[in-house]
Amino acid sequence: MPLTEQTMADAQELAGRYPQARSALLPMLHLVQSEEGYVSPAGIALCADVLGLTPAEVSAVATFYTMYKRRPVGKHHIGVCVNTMCAVLGGDALWAAVSDRLGIGHEESSPDGRFSAERIECQAACTHGPVMTVDWEFFDQISVADALDVIDRLEAGEPVIPTRGAPIRDFQATERTLAGFDDGLADQGHAADSFMLAGLNRARELGQHAPAPHGKGR
Repeated sequence: MPLTEQTMADAQELAGRYPQARSALLPMLHLVQSEEGYVSPAGIALCADVLGLTPAEVSAVATFYTMYKRRPVGKHHIGVCVNTMCAVLGGDALWAAVSDRLGIGHEESSPDGRFSAERIECQAACTHGPVMTVDWEFFDQISVADALDVIDRLEAGEPVIPTRGAPIRDFQATERTLAGFDDGLADQGHAADSFMLAGLNRARELGQHAPAPHGKGR
């Protein structure tokens, strides 16, 4: 989808949310991806124009963070964590199966444009490994069989519900949410589970608490 006047209006709205407009660059890059499926040259020019930056400054940020793609992404982006914890728990085998099933490698897209795949170094979900994401929604402690089933259901156009988070839509829809525009789905999906709360619950059992702010009582 080409950038439109509405995209420009949305970008200007993002810039107006911050005391310094350039702070809107990260969400604005997500906005560009929500429209074009990647950070395009036209998207870089739009960000630079709205924020008063040079295209080189925008490109420097877009190439630093791996969530920003410089080539078109498929309808669904599949990420498999292969960092130490997930790898030990089966992440490497998971990646091999997903890559073989889709017939693509790291940062590649299927010829039909339906899927892209990425080996991700960390998804910040070590307690739930091995982890796979689809359009940045989490599938925790996932097996090879379950991962391939997710792909089959996506191909068939069936509803797919992640372990936590909203139902899978597509990469561009998720990117608009990441840009900071309400998708109406904040109350969907599971809340924090026992793995996430283990440390907090143990601290409560032991009567532990965080120190009070300096100069204040408990």
